[in-house]
Amino acid sequence: MAQAEQKTKTTGLEDTMSRQGAVARGVQRLVDGAERLNLRYAADGNLPVYPTDAFPWAREVESEWRLIRAELDKVLVRKGDLPAFHEISSEVRSISSDQNWKTFFLCGYGIKSEEAIRQCPETWRILQKIPGLKSAMFSIFEPGKHLPPHRGPYNGVLRFHLGLVVPDQPDRIGIRVADQTCHWEEGKALIFDDAYEHEAWNHSDQVRVVLFVDFEKPLRFPASLTNKAVLNMAVFTPFVREGYKAHKAWERMFYGAGQKHR
Repeated sequence: MAQAEQKTKTTGLEDTMSRQGAVARGVQRLVDGAERLNLRYAADGNLPVYPTDAFPWAREVESEWRLIRAELDKVLVRKGDLPAFHEISSEVRSISSDQNWKTFFLCGYGIKSEEAIRQCPETWRILQKIPGLKSAMFSIFEPGKHLPPHRGPYNGVLRFHLGLVVPDQPDRIGIRVADQTCHWEEGKALIFDDAYEHEAWNHSDQVRVVLFVDFEKPLRFPASLTNKAVLNMAVFTPFVREGYKAHKAWERMFYGAGQKHR
């Protein structure tokens, strides 16, 4: 009897794992198909790095960068308490596992940090200028940080960096996207496709901070519809759900501690 029960449990577990595997393969086929459509129906081509003027809203964001910088400066007062990126997002652990890439999260794929938005209301207002905004945060590279070559998981978004704190050492700070090496500048936008292989480094002795945003890649029909469907599914993925839980736990500690300090 015991052997029969054990066999039934084992069979049930195998069936569950098989179904989960089938779902995962189905989702991957959907994503692969969407990526092919995105390449075919890209409204502005499939460039590794885009000219800023291809996105008129980018100049509007640049024009208000000092307001964002002022709110960032207040966040950086407690830089030591900010989480490392891999502590919030498990998917980056393959490229970063130290304390030298920190983040201050505002929103991501349907999830918002109301506390962060309250702390940075001007930044949040300015972010609303970005069509198809999917995620936004402050990305902080400590001195010596180097992200190895990698690519994003999906080509349906483009990445926007706005330089906020950039040491004047272009020979020691930069980002390579495909075969193009770029350098951040304070108050200037950099827009690229993170689905291309890229790496980034801060080999200076000072901190570098950018406003880090993902937004929907401009696409023609029918890719525009399938891309929205794929991106809307992201909130249900383990990466996003686990990241949300990790961030909420960090927020309870950070803002709770902040209250005690007042």
